[in-house]
Amino acid sequence: MSTEHPDWLTVIRGDAPLVVSLPHTGTDIPVEYERSLVSPWLARKDADWWIERLYDFAAGLDVTVIRTAVSRTVIDVNRDPSGVSLYPGQATTELCPTTTFDGEPLYELGAELTTAGITERRVRFFDPYHTTLRAEIERLRARHANVVVYDCHSIRSVIPRLFDGTLPHFNIGTNSGTTCAQPLSDAIEKICVSSGFSHVVNGRFKGGYITRSLGRPEAGIHAVQMELACRGYMREPLGPVTDGQWPTPYDEAYAAPIRAALTLILQTCLTFAQSKA
Repeated sequence: MSTEHPDWLTVIRGDAPLVVSLPHTGTDIPVEYERSLVSPWLARKDADWWIERLYDFAAGLDVTVIRTAVSRTVIDVNRDPSGVSLYPGQATTELCPTTTFDGEPLYELGAELTTAGITERRVRFFDPYHTTLRAEIERLRARHANVVVYDCHSIRSVIPRLFDGTLPHFNIGTNSGTTCAQPLSDAIEKICVSSGFSHVVNGRFKGGYITRSLGRPEAGIHAVQMELACRGYMREPLGPVTDGQWPTPYDEAYAAPIRAALTLILQTCLTFAQSKA
């Protein structure tokens, strides 16, 4: 890990043309922020649980891995900092979330964030994350004609406030085909089909700010978001969850089938980038 980055930001540098982003796996909340929250558990409830363990094979592929340890409740580095909704007309959370995915208030009454407070968090956490992402992409683009940015996510399978029914296991997002070349999206989808797990392309989750702001296939930067339904890799109780019940422990054996598919997906991303020299 490079020492030039803040201690909450992990950067594992590789030389292969693939950047793996882990924006929502963090659970750290500085004490000066935590004291205003309703509950530490609520504040961490919507983390992308165990995703850093599910993808820990990535570092062995000589790819670049970027991860923030800071909770998305502090600031969500996958939201548009201008405040524009990624999904107009649909429920979502803000740059600095005020509620959980289920709509529960995160802050004590009267302790809500001010504009100045949001700006401070953006400068402290959001900007360094994106500056690092862009710097690593530029470093790799100097060596490769094409680079793939793969943004890793997960979410509970049943959240009525956000979507109807039960979410497919694999949710591939390319902002309706604009953030990566179609052959790459097709190749990823083919692996999902072969895995036996359910999937959708550009369904409820089409890619967040990371995918949309970085993906420029015409410039050789291909960005893909993968949103996994938690039940695919952990023993998830479907429906509402409570403190002490969620998250369930990481189980390597249970996660193995989807991890095998994800390994093929990252290898496919590499092959795609390397074959388009």
